[in-house]
Amino acid sequence: MTRPDQLPEQPSRAHDDAVARETAARAAAAEPLTSPHDGAPGPVREQLTATVEALSADLIGLSHRLHADPETAFTEHRSVAAVAELLARHGIPAEVGVHGLDTALRARIGSGGGGSGGVSGDGGYGDGEGDAAAGPTIAVLAEYDALPGIGHACGHNVICASAVGAFLALARQLHDSPVPGTVLLLGTPAEEGGGGKETMARDGALDGVDAAVMLHPFAHDIADHPFLGRRQLEVTYHGVAAHASAHPHRGRNALDAVVMGYQGVAMLRQHLPDGDRVHGVVVDGGQVPNVVPERAAARYYLRSQHPDTLQDLTERVRAIAVAAAAMTGCGYTLTWDPNPPYLPIRHNRTLAARWSQHQAARGRTVYPRGVVPESETGSTDLGNVSVRVPSIHPMIAIAEPGTALHTTAFAEAAAGPAADRAVLDGAAGLALVVADLLHDAGLRAAVATEFAEAGGPVDVPSFFDTA
Repeated sequence: MTRPDQLPEQPSRAHDDAVARETAARAAAAEPLTSPHDGAPGPVREQLTATVEALSADLIGLSHRLHADPETAFTEHRSVAAVAELLARHGIPAEVGVHGLDTALRARIGSGGGGSGGVSGDGGYGDGEGDAAAGPTIAVLAEYDALPGIGHACGHNVICASAVGAFLALARQLHDSPVPGTVLLLGTPAEEGGGGKETMARDGALDGVDAAVMLHPFAHDIADHPFLGRRQLEVTYHGVAAHASAHPHRGRNALDAVVMGYQGVAMLRQHLPDGDRVHGVVVDGGQVPNVVPERAAARYYLRSQHPDTLQDLTERVRAIAVAAAAMTGCGYTLTWDPNPPYLPIRHNRTLAARWSQHQAARGRTVYPRGVVPESETGSTDLGNVSVRVPSIHPMIAIAEPGTALHTTAFAEAAAGPAADRAVLDGAAGLALVVADLLHDAGLRAAVATEFAEAGGPVDVPSFFDTA
C-alpha cells in the first residue's frame, strides 16, 4: 500500500471524554426500573438459573465456535447448524430453512395446552403441539450473522448463545414442572442490513406470538436503549454523455446531480431533530474525466427515532434527490429499501423492568434509558418485531465503556471473559423473563396494555408508501 503524502488528522477525544464524565454522573444518580409484578415462583427461578449454570460449557462453547467461524448475512449455514446440533444433543428437534430463509431456525417447547409439557416419546423435549390457545406463546430470538471483514464485532455470537441457553433452561423447567404455554426459539439471519426478521415475520414466524425477547451486547447494561428506524435509498441519475472538452454543452452531467444531491443532504442535516441521521456514499461517479458522466449513483441510509419522523425524513430526502435531477437536467431512478426497512424499537418497559430486576440479582446494575447518550445507537430489525408484538432488546455489557460496536476492539471483547459471563447472565435473564410471562397473568395483562397504549400492532409492509 502506498503511503499517503499526509496522514489524516485524528479526531479530538474532548467530546468523548466529556460524554464519559456526564454518563458517569447520570449513572450514579439513576434509579433502575422496578416491577410490581410477582413473576415466576421462587423455585422456578432457582431451577432456571441452576440449569443455565449447568449448561455453561455448552453455551460458552457455542459462543466461541460462532466467534471463531463468522458468517455474514444470509450465509450463516455453519452457524445455524451449530445451534441445531446443540439443540439435538439436548433432545430438541429444530427446523432449519424456515420462514423464507435458508439459514433461519425454529424450535418449540412447551405443551401449548398444559398437558404434556412438550415431552417427546424418547425423553427429550419435543414439539408438543396441543391447544395453543391455552397459555401464551413467547419467542426467544437468536442472531448469528457477522460483519464482513471484521467478524463478530457486534457480538451476535453472544446474542445467539444467550438465546439458546434461555431456551434450553426453559425446556428443562417445562419438562419438570409443566405450565400452559409455548416457547419458540427463532434463529433470525441477516440482522446486519438484511432484515431477516422482517422476512420471517411476513412468512408467519410471529403468528400467534404474544411477546418476543432478546438481548444485545454493548459497553453498558441498559434496559431500553433506543434504536433508530432505518431506510435505504439508492438514487441513480441518468445524464447525457459528451466530450468534456470539445462539446461539454451537449452533455448532461449525472455526477453533478449526485454532488448536488449530496450537498442538499449536507445542508438538510442542520435542520434535523437530534434523533435523525442521514449518511451516504457515492457508488458510481463516472469512468474518466474527459467524458461527461451519463450515469452516476449515490446510496444513503436514513435513520430516525420514531416511525412518523422516519416518514418525514423520507419525504425530505426524496425531494432533495428529485430537485438535484431537475437542477442538472438529468433523469433519475429512486430505489428504496432493497432489503426491508427497519422501524425504531418500541420497548415494552413492563417487560424491561423484569429484565432489570433479574440482572440485579446477577450483580449487574442496569441503567434506564437516558443515562447513556441516546446518540450512541444504530438500527436493528428487532424494531419490526417490536411493533408487532411486545418486545425487549436490553443491552448487556461485554466491553469497557467507550468501546464502540463494529470495531476490532469489540470483536475481541465478544470472545473475552466479560462476554462469557454475559452469555450466562443473559441466558438466565431471558429465561426468567419468559418464565415470568408464563406464570404471571397480571404481568401478561400489563404488558399487553402497555403495547396497546403505545399504538398496538403496525402493518409494517404497508407502512412506507414509496410509489
